[in-house]
Amino acid sequence: MENFNQIFTLLAEHKGFGLNLDILETGLLNIIALVAILVYTGKDFLGSILQERKSTIVRSVQDAEDRLNEANKRLSEAQKQLSQAHIVISEIRNETIAAKTNVLKSDANIAKKELTTRFNRAIAAFRSKERVIFLEVKQQIISLVLKRSAIQAKETFGSKKRARSLINETIQKLEGDLL
Repeated sequence: MENFNQIFTLLAEHKGFGLNLDILETGLLNIIALVAILVYTGKDFLGSILQERKSTIVRSVQDAEDRLNEANKRLSEAQKQLSQAHIVISEIRNETIAAKTNVLKSDANIAKKELTTRFNRAIAAFRSKERVIFLEVKQQIISLVLKRSAIQAKETFGSKKRARSLINETIQKLEGDLL
C-alpha cells in the first residue's frame, strides 16, 4: 500500500502525467533487458520454427533442382530424337528422290520404246503404201503402153490376121516380162 501512496505522491509533486526524456529514469534499460530475455527464451521456439522453415525451403529448392535436371535430361533426349528424326527425314527424301528418278527413267524408257515401235510401224506402213502405189503406177504404165502399142499396131498392120496374131503374141510376151 505504501507503493500505492507513493504513486499519488509523485503525481501530486509533478502535477500530472508528462513525458520524461531521461533514459535512465524511463526504464529503457528495462525494455532492452525484457527484449533480450524474450529473445533468449523464445529462441528455441523461434529457432525450431525457423529451422523447420529453412529445411522446407531447402527441400523445395532441391526438388526444383531435381526437376530442372530431369527436364534438362528430357530436353537433351528430345533434341537427340529430333536430330535422329531429321536424319530419317533426309534419308526418306533421298530415297523418294531416287525412286522418282527411277520411275521417270523407267517411264522415259517405256515412252522411248513406244515411240520407236510406232515409228517403225509408221515406216513399215509408209513402205507398204509406197509399194502399193508403185505397183499401181506400174500397172497403169503397162496398161497405157499396151493400149498405145495396140493402137499403134492397129494403125500399122491394119486388119490382117497375121498382124493380129503378132500383136497378141507381143502383148503376151510384154505382160509376162513386166509382171
